[in-house]
Amino acid sequence: MATFEFKLPDLGEGVMEGELVKWHVKEGDLVKEDQVLAEVMTDKATVTVPSPRAGRVVKTHGREGDMAKVHQLLVTLETEGGAPVASAPAHGAPAAVSAPVAAPAQAQAAQTQAASKVLATPVTRRMAREHGLDLAEISGSGPQGRVTKADVVAALEGGGAPKKNEVTAPAPQAARPAAPLSTGRGDERIALRGLRKKIAEKMVRSKFTMPHFAFVEEVDATDLVALRTRLNSQLAAAGDGTKLTYLPFIVKATIAAMKKFPHLNANFDEASQELVVRGEYNIGIAVATPDGLTVAVVRNADQLTLGELAKEISRLSAAARDRKLKMEELTGGTFTITSLGQSGGLFATPILNHPEVGIMGVHKLKKRPAVKNDQVVIRDMMNLSLSCDHRVIDGDVAASFVYEVIKYLEAPDLLFLAMA
Repeated sequence: MATFEFKLPDLGEGVMEGELVKWHVKEGDLVKEDQVLAEVMTDKATVTVPSPRAGRVVKTHGREGDMAKVHQLLVTLETEGGAPVASAPAHGAPAAVSAPVAAPAQAQAAQTQAASKVLATPVTRRMAREHGLDLAEISGSGPQGRVTKADVVAALEGGGAPKKNEVTAPAPQAARPAAPLSTGRGDERIALRGLRKKIAEKMVRSKFTMPHFAFVEEVDATDLVALRTRLNSQLAAAGDGTKLTYLPFIVKATIAAMKKFPHLNANFDEASQELVVRGEYNIGIAVATPDGLTVAVVRNADQLTLGELAKEISRLSAAARDRKLKMEELTGGTFTITSLGQSGGLFATPILNHPEVGIMGVHKLKKRPAVKNDQVVIRDMMNLSLSCDHRVIDGDVAASFVYEVIKYLEAPDLLFLAMA
């Protein structure tokens, strides 16, 4: 028998670590090749880590809730064979190199390894990288010396990264780590783990880096309600099995408006400080799941019919609730739409889905009094709320964009012309 040391493989471009969300095996278990060993959550998605070979689990390294670094030892397996072996690196390298080439390469590797040993979350690492800070030179205030976002903020506000063991001026009060709260009788402490922890990190990152502003306006959706009712009756008579919600119409109206205001269909590149106007329309749909809010991405939504959009949104929503979304269904979004349906309230100010520069909230559709032709009448009304990144989107552009969306929702027959 041989011992095989399996290290955490690459989890995606730019991903250096992930949270061990769940172990699927325990010590002593027999596993087959490609059997799932663990679930690991990164900034982008929850991924399953399969076993590269069959064997018996000798030891699992790390507890649920711990951060695991890429190429860190994950599982020790006992396999059939001779001498002990270790898992191969993610990318192969020549067995030997000449001394002049090896020396600088080893120095660079040592520097990279030193930086990778710093304890910090992926969000903190990205924040430091985007501002040109070296995590290895920032004193960590978290558990076991972990560098926190507050430490990075303190380094930024102090005009640079404080050296370890260097005496510096006290950090601003707002940037200091919060003191732990006391616990009283009957209290319950719930650790932020898994998806909820990633949501918290992403929301803080979005609000920290992107100056938000919101614009809200109401929509007279009476004609849209009537059109949807007619189309669903025709679909039911045809036995197609498709049922249209309001979201496919809203997606189509949003894309039609984006073609007039393309800067809303964009991402902001923090590293280069550039607005990247996207050529594809990959619309994120926020889905409430038992674990928290997940944004599933409808790719190339402009190329789908209303019926195809309805089916794809339904499929992605079910996959999100069942935790079966693929990486490509979680990434690459260019704009997000969030709707709580009849629980959507009057309006809200959604937080941007970084690095997107716009997110639109869709709110409760209900009958209420409205003025039409100088008469008070009962109409089907709802509100739209758009949040934007004020660095690249001005208020007049946001307002004009929303009114363009409203134009298509209030006269939904125009959508068929826009799709032609």
